[in-house]
Amino acid sequence: MNVLSLFDGISCGQLALHKLGVNYKYFASEISIDAMTVTQHHFPDTIQLGDIRNYHNFNLPKIDLLIGGSPCQGFSFAGKELNFKDERSKLFFEFVECVAFFKPTYFMLENVIMRSAYSDIITKYLGVEPVCINSALVSAQNRNRLYWANFPISQPNDKSILFTDKINGIPGRMVGRRIVDGKRKDLNKSIPYRQYIECRSDNKSNCVTTVLKDIVVTNTFIERELIENCEYRYAAAHELEWLQTIPENYTAVIKKSKRVDAIGNAWTVDVITHILSHLPL
Repeated sequence: MNVLSLFDGISCGQLALHKLGVNYKYFASEISIDAMTVTQHHFPDTIQLGDIRNYHNFNLPKIDLLIGGSPCQGFSFAGKELNFKDERSKLFFEFVECVAFFKPTYFMLENVIMRSAYSDIITKYLGVEPVCINSALVSAQNRNRLYWANFPISQPNDKSILFTDKINGIPGRMVGRRIVDGKRKDLNKSIPYRQYIECRSDNKSNCVTTVLKDIVVTNTFIERELIENCEYRYAAAHELEWLQTIPENYTAVIKKSKRVDAIGNAWTVDVITHILSHLPL
């Protein structure tokens, strides 16, 4: 099987194929040196192609499977929601062009939960409806993502994995807010900006991102409290890998600060493994 992975990152797609025992040749389009360092360390036979915008210069055999997760910053509710005005989000159209250019037998695109006005555009271009899967079904992390594929996708079985199965503590996050009389006044810049710790009650973490403060660990449950009144720590890189179902210390070949970026930008491996298991591999 010839596989082309766009925006490949640390090759979580390749990890999934490896888990499925597939015999494949893997072509990767990626520009991050750190991500490629991780990939080549574990999968030295990966053929790195460089920037996706040069796809017309890729000299490739017939592609059986095209996968990718185009940059999500412009679509994410956590960002400014610039949608297709964001240069990074425009790279989605490179994925569309690659589908037309390489004519893969199968394709799969991943992206964040977004406003229906944006996801409907992606659906129109790809011609398939997305399936929403929460990584919480296969891990201890809440991570809702949309997957567009030209093959059927089902929901994975719930493995009932909890945060405390591996990590000693209670999952939470650090948030910045302006609050008056218990009400959020975030847009009122005359009110001092304060940071708080908020814990989850479902024994699952928030979504792993490239920002350390999005997942903190506390010893006691904190509904919402100023950080100066709390004892907490940031999740370690190997704990973030576990939440993403990535092998422990898979990213240890790069600097710690870069590991957080790489893991946060990655896919939940066991979700991708489940999705690709639907193919006639």
